Amino acid sequence: MSELIKAREEIEETDRQMAALFIKRMRCAESIAAYKKSNGIPILDKGREEELIKKNEGYIDDPELIPYYDLFMRSVMDISKQYQRDLIG
Repeated sequence: MSELIKAREEIEETDRQMAALFIKRMRCAESIAAYKKSNGIPILDKGREEELIKKNEGYIDDPELIPYYDLFMRSVMDISKQYQRDLIG
């Protein structure tokens, strides 16, 4: 099996796992949206986002990947906030 095929298969498996984790994360966002709505809390909590990103960067052991992980997490959080806005209406 060529290295390219093997790498693509690993990406496909990783994508499958990420899809399952995405669903899990969005279900949590549903609960957060409901809580924020009932308690009159705004969706955006910039301080919490920055705190979470910095904390989670600690899970990345390759310094070269940290800026890309930062972009990834910001994208995920933007999607989560949009979903919460759509849920709250």
